Formats: sequence, C-alpha cells, structure tokens
Amino acid sequence: MPLSPIAPGDLTKVAIGIDRPEDVVVGRDGRVFASDHQCAVAEILPDGSFTRMGPQGGAPNGINMDRQGRVLIANFGIYDRQDGPLQRFDPASGAHETLLSEVGGRRLTSANYPVVDSAGNIWCANSTHAETWPQALDGRPDGFIFVLRPDGSSAVVAEGLRFPNGLALSADERYLYCAQTSGADVVRFPIHEGGTLGAGGRYGPVLGKLQAPGGEPVAKADLGYTDGIGLDAEGNLWVCLPGADKIVAITPELEVVTVLHDPTGEIVNHPTNVTWGGSDLKDLYIGSIRAGYVLKGRSPVAGQPHVHQAG
Repeated sequence: MPLSPIAPGDLTKVAIGIDRPEDVVVGRDGRVFASDHQCAVAEILPDGSFTRMGPQGGAPNGINMDRQGRVLIANFGIYDRQDGPLQRFDPASGAHETLLSEVGGRRLTSANYPVVDSAGNIWCANSTHAETWPQALDGRPDGFIFVLRPDGSSAVVAEGLRFPNGLALSADERYLYCAQTSGADVVRFPIHEGGTLGAGGRYGPVLGKLQAPGGEPVAKADLGYTDGIGLDAEGNLWVCLPGADKIVAITPELEVVTVLHDPTGEIVNHPTNVTWGGSDLKDLYIGSIRAGYVLKGRSPVAGQPHVHQAG
C-alpha cells in the first residue's frame, strides 16, 4: 500500500523532560525504552511519564535489544569528549556492562547505532575519530562499521565512511543499510557468512544538500544530513533528516517519499530515529537529539520486527 504522510499534529509528546532521547526501542513485552543523557536508559511508562534506570556516563545514542531483553547502547561519548563504547544494560537485573571499547586496536569514540541479527551478531557504527563530532560533518571518511560476534570476536567490517550513523537489516538479513550523515545518503552492504560485509554501494539517491563551510546557506527543508533509519514491513526504508525536521522513505523501487515534515520544528524537532511497537507494530516512536520529549503516533505501515520482537 502507498505510504500516506503523517501530520505533525497527529503525534503526541511523551517522556516530556527527558534529556537527548536519540532513540527508542520496544521490547517483545511492550515495554518502551529511550536513550537519556542522564542515565543508561529511560523507560517510558504507559501514562507517558518516564523512569531513569542505570548509571549516567557518556551519551547513550542508538539503542536496540537482544533476544534476552537486554538493551544494547551505542554510547556516543565524543559528545562529551569521552570514550564511546558499545554497552549493554539489563532492565531485569540492573547490570550495566561494556561489551566493546576498541576494535582491532581502534578505540571506540562514537558508537552510534547497534542492530542484532538472528545469528546474534551485533553490528554497530563508529561515526568518527574527530576531536568533536561537528568537525566530522565536513565529510571526512574516517568512520567505520564493526561487528561483535556471538563467540566474542570483533572486527572492523567496513571503513572509509562519512559519519556512518543509523543501521538497518533487510528482512532476509542479506543486506545491512547504513546512513552516511555527511554523505546525505544511505549505503547498502551485502552480508557474508561469518559476520562480514561485502563492498557497499549507494542505495537510492542523495537525499538533500549539505551546508558547505562559508558557502551559501542551504534552505532548512533541503538539508540532507541523514541519521537514524528503519525498515517497515513493506520494505520501505525510513530515513530521518534532522536538519530538515523531516522523515522520508526510500521505497523498494528507490523512489523517495516524504512521510513526515514539520517546517516549524515545533513538534518534529531534529528527528533522529524511528521505531515501531505495539501488538500490530504500528505504534510509531520518533527520537530526537534536540527535543526534550519522544513523539508517539500511528504508522500507516507496520514496522519490520527486530529479532527481539519476532517469534
């Protein structure tokens, strides 16, 4: 079915007062968790309030969940000029641990978004090794994707990327999609046996313009910096464009459809990730690096279930 646009006014603000809720994850049991700069993770309660859980440290960014219901946290530590490891928090026990702080001798400074496949591989991006993250928006190709395998081994599996950000797995797990923030695009990699990637190629068109230092100002609606991504059940790849206060979708035919746009930024303010939940996977949650709330609404299409939501 065609993707019908969502009106900003149809969204509800929940978790008001949360700090930098970059991402949201919904468990199989319906519990909803969001990133929060003041703790490991915050739980969004059914009445729209939230409870902070776990210790504060760094900048929890993209989050996901394993089949055991533990929250995987990509810590974007560069935000506070700290290390940026891949971490895990167990809401049941309160255990908080670092899974990986370096890969192949490379220190993780800006882990960004983790995604888990059915074999238990955790794929994650490290966006940059710049001193501060805004410096990396100049297009430098110093980002990489790494994998942490179930046997504990890890490896850099793709590099030379321009601020790799959100990741998504195709339904058949044959491909890994990665948003390149300072490429204004999405790259798709074939997944090979043993937790490795083949050569990547651009998926769909460039999604907007980038602001050149000292150049003519780019209209806000035209800014193409890509952030979080997510696949729905019909194979549309939703892409957040925070600078434009917009979310678009790349269809399987590689056409681009605007799903949500708030020119005022009063409701949709720097959207950074999309997540689906609810019994029909049509409850839509939208995170943000700037808004002090999470947006919740209804999606025209169900989300593609993550491994922790399937079965």
